[in-house]
Amino acid sequence: MIPSDLTTLTGTIIGAAISVHRELGPGLLESTYEACLRHELDQRGVRTERQKALPVRYKGVELDCGYRLDLVVESNIIVELKAAKSVEEIDRAQVLSYLKLSGYPLGLLINFNVPVLKQGIKRFINARHENQPVEATERPEDRWLRDNNVPPFRKGPSAPSSVT
Repeated sequence: MIPSDLTTLTGTIIGAAISVHRELGPGLLESTYEACLRHELDQRGVRTERQKALPVRYKGVELDCGYRLDLVVESNIIVELKAAKSVEEIDRAQVLSYLKLSGYPLGLLINFNVPVLKQGIKRFINARHENQPVEATERPEDRWLRDNNVPPFRKGPSAPSSVT
């Protein structure tokens, strides 16, 4: 269950995004929507961070691998913006990976390149904040590969199926 203050904050973010979309419409660069959404949230008194670095923790070491979160709102919600023809499964996997790496409870994926913004909004909940175990057997990218029928990578020569 997501706390009501985060639900309210999510509504504020979506309202601000709708305001930006009504003003600008679809067809602009992602960076334009990012700057305008941050400005709109600032006008509403909502604290945001833009292009926040997201390090990867690997074997106890924090590494800067170049990941950047488009917006982090009130240190609780990741907002990943797109200006694409459609949102693909890999975009959803990206948000889920960002939630896992950051530990933030919520993520929004907003695609501004749609006629009605409501059609371009997806909300994601970090399973760790739902008191659910995180499924460690399948990564988002593995699910994407499976769903897109990409054969698994095998090292070395394939073994013959039978020996005569």
